[in-house]
Amino acid sequence: MRPYRRSVRPRSVVHGAAVVALLMLLAACATNIAGSATIGKASAVSGSTSGSVPTGPITQPSSTPGTSSSTSPSATSTGSAGVVPAGLEKFYGQQLDWGSCASYATSSGDASIYAQPALQCARLTVPMAYDNPTGATIKIGVLRKVATDRSARIGSVIMNPGGPGASGMSFVSQVAVYGLDAQLNARFDLVGFDPRGVGSSVPLIVCQTDAELDATRAQTARSNTPAAVSAAMAQLKGYAAGCVTKTAAAGNVDGKTFLANVGTRDVARDMDVLRGVLGDPKLTYVGFSYGTRIGYVYAEEFPKNVRAMILDGAVDPTRSVSESLVEQAKGFQQAFVTFATACAKLADCALGSDPSKATAAFQAMSRPLLANPLKLPQGRVLSYGDATLGVAEAMYDNSSWPDLEKALTDLKAGQGEKLMALADEYYQRDSSGKYSEKPDSFNAIRCVDDPAVTDPAEVIKVNQQVADAAPFEDSADPAADIPDLCAYWPVPATLKPGALSVPGLPKVLVISTTGDPATPYQNGVDLAQQLGADLLTYQGTRHAAFIVANSTCVNSAGNAYLLNLTLPAAGTTCS
Repeated sequence: MRPYRRSVRPRSVVHGAAVVALLMLLAACATNIAGSATIGKASAVSGSTSGSVPTGPITQPSSTPGTSSSTSPSATSTGSAGVVPAGLEKFYGQQLDWGSCASYATSSGDASIYAQPALQCARLTVPMAYDNPTGATIKIGVLRKVATDRSARIGSVIMNPGGPGASGMSFVSQVAVYGLDAQLNARFDLVGFDPRGVGSSVPLIVCQTDAELDATRAQTARSNTPAAVSAAMAQLKGYAAGCVTKTAAAGNVDGKTFLANVGTRDVARDMDVLRGVLGDPKLTYVGFSYGTRIGYVYAEEFPKNVRAMILDGAVDPTRSVSESLVEQAKGFQQAFVTFATACAKLADCALGSDPSKATAAFQAMSRPLLANPLKLPQGRVLSYGDATLGVAEAMYDNSSWPDLEKALTDLKAGQGEKLMALADEYYQRDSSGKYSEKPDSFNAIRCVDDPAVTDPAEVIKVNQQVADAAPFEDSADPAADIPDLCAYWPVPATLKPGALSVPGLPKVLVISTTGDPATPYQNGVDLAQQLGADLLTYQGTRHAAFIVANSTCVNSAGNAYLLNLTLPAAGTTCS
């Protein structure tokens, strides 16, 4: 079973794409356990060659000077933008060299948006390893659209769409350029950043070539024979080893050291440096999906630096990898049944007119692909893994359901192009066959965040639980002791499950969606309780709600909180 991505896209910009993250790469359901949630190819960025790390001074001329900042147990000095941790003064004191965003685009989709003159981009310098701030440095890509009402400007609001591995720059560029939240942009600079190893940041995480990923997708990993189990394990080991060597070669860095420092704790510290450099004494933040983890890890590290936070589509910090995977499988099955119920009302639904038989109908269409992938034009094939993934992709947002209905009708007739297009959308593979680094950054970040499950008995147990929880994706192969990729990861995890305790944290707003397949509703309930936060409920079948669901009710409540720190009434529910 693959881990699902946890990130969002503005709904009105990309139809049917509720997410921008990526999954672990090879397995069929009931064959390997996976971690938590999250897009082609790693590309060179302006001012460097093929992802090499820029060197030299970190302080540069800036059209909008920043100041110092942050809170830490070892704080050393205070400036107009907060407290600066000892040893990090030069990073908090740097000034960003804002300019055109055109050269920062890493995909054809971003290129036209990044060219808009209202957007400004720069790169923030941070330590590769915070325990060695005088050592190697890396660059974090940052994008902003300044507040339109400068006289009433409050500060900056930083956004992250999730993943792990999704581009905050790309997300904010769409929100800003398409005016999806003009009220917020009136008084805030909208700011997005690409976490270390992602998008326009330098260096990038690189584990596979485009051709290697295409080949991986063409063959679904199996657990029906001992040889298939051994082959799946070998593929996972090879992928993990390739991440070290390819990242090192692409970025001119020590691959193992860099991979050890791409986790959420490091991203949270990068975000505090950014907050200080932007000149904000306190952080205003909106995190979706995995971005909620960035938010609460930041809150644990810097509770006194928080002004306001919206955490939408929560990752529950108390749940283990196994628990999260099983709960997510239940969520996707529930969304599939909801889709099937809507589809059954159509005269020609490919799943039939009885929703209780929809899972079996889809199994009858998809399982033959295990032995005989469907040949597509231009030499590609639709594998079982991509067929089930294409369906899961459409579960993130019910606006994708008409596309899925057509794709399943075609699949029943022996045509797989439309379902493959949904799977490509999940992977963010463009029409030329290029991938971004997101599949690789997703894996690298989650593996350094979450402790892997390695006990064979536990692996088999969880794989069976996942198959039982999401039968629409069950291949009928026996549950085997094929662990998740993270069991072979070359560096240790840096987080572990546990309840949050953040005394002194200002009131935070948690938003949770009743039919969210990727981050179940109860996650938000539990996170709000741990943080002493207010909970806003959105009734719907989709992943996350603020801005991306086009809900006036949710957006009004969120903006009132961010702009005026006015929280919605207890028990508020939007639909």
